[in-house]
Amino acid sequence: MKPKDFFAIKARDYDSEKSRTQNVSTIAQTILKEVSFSKEMKILDFGSGTGLLLSEIAPYVDEITAVDISSAMNDVLKSKKEEIKCSLQIVQMDLTKKSLEQKFDAIISSMTIHHIEDVLSLFKKFHSLLKDNGTIALADLDTEDGSFHTEDTGVFHCGFDREDFVNMAKKAGFKDIKIQDASTIAKPTNNYSVFLLTATK
Repeated sequence: MKPKDFFAIKARDYDSEKSRTQNVSTIAQTILKEVSFSKEMKILDFGSGTGLLLSEIAPYVDEITAVDISSAMNDVLKSKKEEIKCSLQIVQMDLTKKSLEQKFDAIISSMTIHHIEDVLSLFKKFHSLLKDNGTIALADLDTEDGSFHTEDTGVFHCGFDREDFVNMAKKAGFKDIKIQDASTIAKPTNNYSVFLLTATK
């Protein structure tokens, strides 16, 4: 049975929500301050969606592999491929169930991990996909009351406790772990804080 594409309807207008694009841009700037990218680097964007995050990182790297489970989101990204300022590979897959043979210099992700049930296993997968001394830069919600998502998009976590998130990175073998404020998303229901975790293999 084919898994449900929770973003099939949202994908077309996903980039038109100003608070979303501003949030991702702020996250991207925080990542760029923390991670030393270079034009030789090949990186993975997990939960790449329509490419909001990777489009801001692209000018600083050689190649990005964009992985997302949603065919609708990937279709939007494909339509923007010519605008992306680096080589771009778009892969539709569930990275929690399958893997990639390639190793990466860095893995980035924004607002995706709360959609993943087994986060520790995901951290271990990221560790296995990185080259030695590779970097992760993962942005997600701080613990919230469940009001952030107003529709069903396959959510497993109402944000994360930062200490728990750091501990999962440690258990997966990461070092040099740093967690910091990355952005705040203003919605009619509340203001929601977003953190960025960076670490190395």
